[in-house]
Amino acid sequence: MSSNQDAKNIGNYINGQWKPSVGGGSQASINPARKSEVVGYVPDSQNADLNEAVEAAQAAKRPWRKLAGSQRGALLFKAADIMESRLDEIGETMSREMGKTFPEAKGETARGVAILRYYAGEGMRKIGDVIPSTDADAFMFTTRMPLGVVGVISPWNFPVAIPVWKIAPALIYGNSVVWKPATETAVTASKIAECFHDAGFPAGVLNMVVGSGSTIGQGIASHPGIHGLTFTGSNEVGKQVGQSALKRGAKYQLEMGGKNPIIIAADADLDLAVEATISGGLRSTGQKCTATSRVIVVRDVYETFKEKLLEKVKSLKVGDGMDASTWLGPCANEKQLETVLSYIKKGKEEGAVLLYGGDRPDEAGLADGFYVTPAVFDRVTSRMAIAQEEIFGPVLTLIEAADFESAVDLANDTDFGLSASIYTRDIGNILNFVQEMDAGLVRVNAETAGVELQAPFGGMKQSSSHSREQGQAAIEFFTSIKTVFIKP
Repeated sequence: MSSNQDAKNIGNYINGQWKPSVGGGSQASINPARKSEVVGYVPDSQNADLNEAVEAAQAAKRPWRKLAGSQRGALLFKAADIMESRLDEIGETMSREMGKTFPEAKGETARGVAILRYYAGEGMRKIGDVIPSTDADAFMFTTRMPLGVVGVISPWNFPVAIPVWKIAPALIYGNSVVWKPATETAVTASKIAECFHDAGFPAGVLNMVVGSGSTIGQGIASHPGIHGLTFTGSNEVGKQVGQSALKRGAKYQLEMGGKNPIIIAADADLDLAVEATISGGLRSTGQKCTATSRVIVVRDVYETFKEKLLEKVKSLKVGDGMDASTWLGPCANEKQLETVLSYIKKGKEEGAVLLYGGDRPDEAGLADGFYVTPAVFDRVTSRMAIAQEEIFGPVLTLIEAADFESAVDLANDTDFGLSASIYTRDIGNILNFVQEMDAGLVRVNAETAGVELQAPFGGMKQSSSHSREQGQAAIEFFTSIKTVFIKP
């Protein structure tokens, strides 16, 4: 088959062909808004499928690397144009498959288009420097070489943007790719692979294998034919992946969890701060690694902020992401819903006060989906599990700080360090926050969840392996520097 026309039966994409898994096994990808609706059937691949994909990538890597950067870039530009022409189709599939609202899904797909175009341009940018030699007769310079075959393991929460921001730089810098998308969003992933196929990428340059993390994910991490590995997902799985790559000397990059704070200073514009807290914490049903989770409010404005926040949260409509009136879609799958509900129960057991939400909505038409109303907790202390552990759902925890200095200390009181934001008018507060905050992304008078594709992205502490994705920083992971010394 040269194309994946049947949306109900998704194949692996290996060596330029769509094909079922070797064992023929498959599983249903369901709509979290209506669990009785099957979006598509996706492969349950085995090691033989992965081996075939790695062999294809190995065969393709040398001719791909030998192309000029501008030639690789031209193909990325073409893939971007194709993706842009399919915004509605891809956005609808994403909304149906993982639950985020249709406008959010289209916006994410548009971001994927922009990422492709950004990295297409990287094919014409410099990849080295001339360095003076101590030998007057010699010429010395650096260039960059691709790693070879790169394994990409991407999550379900951003099924377009995250794989694209890994695949695009891997390809433009001359690597071939074996990609394992999340099974929960593999139908959406197939539509991304189709864009690359229809753009005319050579067979084997991009391969997609769908299967379980324990088989395909772990297989990528430990496969001797894969030279670099980029992963986004949970801390538990990320550390296993990193350890497997380390054992065999492969290069690896991990982007993991977050427990991201927003600080509301006494002089903040509270209306803007409320909007940022809700947008950052509850859009995409809180299923973002950069989502606002801890809302740290200085005592002077705590009660006023809380009232404004509650009023706004109570107005949010929960429903099917394809309904134009919906603000908050379902959790992406049943397991995630159960995790969110378990943390809400734990928060109450720990002594936090649930001010609103945190239950299954009983409106007509929602009983068949993985819905939960957005939860707001009061009287949260920093040592509670709901203030320390990543929930990955629509749960806001309000923490009172005595003053600004205490707020910064509370914001840093976590094992994570992905993103953080502050609302204040005081330049002194701003400078102190920027200097003291242990996070890879800090934002002033803006929500925590805002990652720009042209800027480096990654976390501190337990949130990453301390490398950076996106922007021109991506070249540091996807290539190795080669120093060249030439003497006549």
